[in-house]
Amino acid sequence: QVQLVESGGGLVQAGGSLRLSCAASGRTFGSYAMGWFRQAPGKEREFVAGIRRSGGSSYNVDSVKGRFTISRDNAKNTVYLQMNSLKPEDTAVYYCAADTAGAGGSYRGLYEYWGQGTQVTVSS
Repeated sequence: QVQLVESGGGLVQAGGSLRLSCAASGRTFGSYAMGWFRQAPGKEREFVAGIRRSGGSSYNVDSVKGRFTISRDNAKNTVYLQMNSLKPEDTAVYYCAADTAGAGGSYRGLYEYWGQGTQVTVSS
């Protein structure tokens, strides 16, 4: 069983930055692929960014276009999402997810464990 706890969300003005963190339980965090997803009211949950156990990353290019950066610190069992140049359309609940098989990617079904989410609100 893997527990994920997100933090770092909040209210920010457009153009500002936030860094989300996701702390994971488990001794083999380094072997997991991790992902960040988000869900805005009335919309489906969408992939934002993912990072494989190798450290390779992928992004939903259409929505983040180089503004977001995912990273991981295996010594701290933590994955981060640095979000810059935030826009009102980035407003959503952001979820951290773990794929213990290590493949990762944009498909939600690959991820077995999910955090409770953290709210990000960007005001115009």
